[in-house]
Amino acid sequence: MRISRGLLACFALPSLLAMGAIGLSGLRARGEAERPNVLVILVDDLGFGDLSCYGAPDLRTPNIDALVASGLRFEDAYANCPVCSPTRAALLSGRYPDEVGVPGVIRTDPRDNWGFLDPGAPLLPGLLKGAGYHSAIVGKWHLGLRSPNTPLERGFDEFRGFLGDMMDDYEDHRRHGRNYMRHGAEEVDPEGHATDLFSRWAVEYLDSRKGRPEPFFLYLAYNAPHTPIQPPEAWVDRVKAREPGIDEGRAKLVALIEHLDDGVGRILRALEENGQRGETLVVFASDNGGQRSVGARVGPYRGGKGDMYEGGLRVPMAASWPGKVEAGSSTGRVVLSMDLLPTICELAGVEVPGEVDGTSLVPTLLGRDREGDDERPLFWVRREGGPRYLGRESYAARHGPWKLVQDQPFEPFRLYNLDDDPMERRDVSAEHRPIAAALSRALMRHVQEAARVPWQRPAGGEDEEVEGR
Repeated sequence: MRISRGLLACFALPSLLAMGAIGLSGLRARGEAERPNVLVILVDDLGFGDLSCYGAPDLRTPNIDALVASGLRFEDAYANCPVCSPTRAALLSGRYPDEVGVPGVIRTDPRDNWGFLDPGAPLLPGLLKGAGYHSAIVGKWHLGLRSPNTPLERGFDEFRGFLGDMMDDYEDHRRHGRNYMRHGAEEVDPEGHATDLFSRWAVEYLDSRKGRPEPFFLYLAYNAPHTPIQPPEAWVDRVKAREPGIDEGRAKLVALIEHLDDGVGRILRALEENGQRGETLVVFASDNGGQRSVGARVGPYRGGKGDMYEGGLRVPMAASWPGKVEAGSSTGRVVLSMDLLPTICELAGVEVPGEVDGTSLVPTLLGRDREGDDERPLFWVRREGGPRYLGRESYAARHGPWKLVQDQPFEPFRLYNLDDDPMERRDVSAEHRPIAAALSRALMRHVQEAARVPWQRPAGGEDEEVEGR
């Protein structure tokens, strides 16, 4: 993990000075046969409270619940941003998203685009390729519409899915009237609900790797349960029959999530049937918090998708690897999306690039957490347009229980103690000025470092995709 001297100076805490990258020697000693296949399932806008195993009283997610129960549940997991593209950039780069050129959402309209993935940033599939892994992405990419930032150009061997941001319709898969569905580099126009397509394609990929000697990395990125809330009608009828009196909008969201859960079940059954389950690390997470305006539940937290409060950043997350990760275990270690790259690289025996910001979770997965493992300062940045943001950034920073928040760029920073006030209701910056000042200085250093990386496509290379939103 790369931490600048400026950040360390802001805190001057022994626990920070003690941090370092986890060595690979112990894992390598186990031999290449121990390298797992890796399946990362990333869902879109799933709130912290929108799984039955996370407390949703009106929702049934037996397959995801079983996956969580079969491994390690992260009780304090965060997305790297409260919106889509930055978290995806962080997951695949192991970096803070603004440090790889993605401080905001990459959109099809260049006038409302707030990111350009750094073409020189090493991504996870490329790193794994050097260790003999075969890599595929199925589902939503959302990190660029054309060269040099398409999946096959950024290290993946196979791509079946959607290049763009959101679908305007789950059945016709268009965005602004354009088709961004691809098989490799070829435009395709398949029939069916996007969730069903992505589930089927993921199963087909797993089947294709059965019996192959080289390990695989499958990044399965569902569009669901992102808006528009369009579950198959039969799933809505089932929810309404089971939950009399449920709000219509909530019923549709519940149905969309349960339909997603059914797809996850198909993936897990394929792993079992192919004899791959015991050799595969499966990670499940959401890219940000739930969208409350469409009925999402975010647990006992303030805010939701787009917000720097806990409801926008906290996500359900679990990791399962039979025989390696203890079933039914949990951890309160604070983790971010960017921690997955160094974790997966360590398990694969791959050297992690020196500039990576994430830290390996392998000791946590194996039940060997060390004191001080989560004593790092953490930062969140979101750039956005529209009259509320005007192209500016909003921020959050956390160290231990202390969290500094500026949820919108034209409001003051506020300080919260998450141990005492998890709902972030009471600003204590006046009572704890030294802590607020230290977090402010650390955040400022982070902003300075990230400013070295352009976040718009160079002049002359704009995406001329649409003329309106």
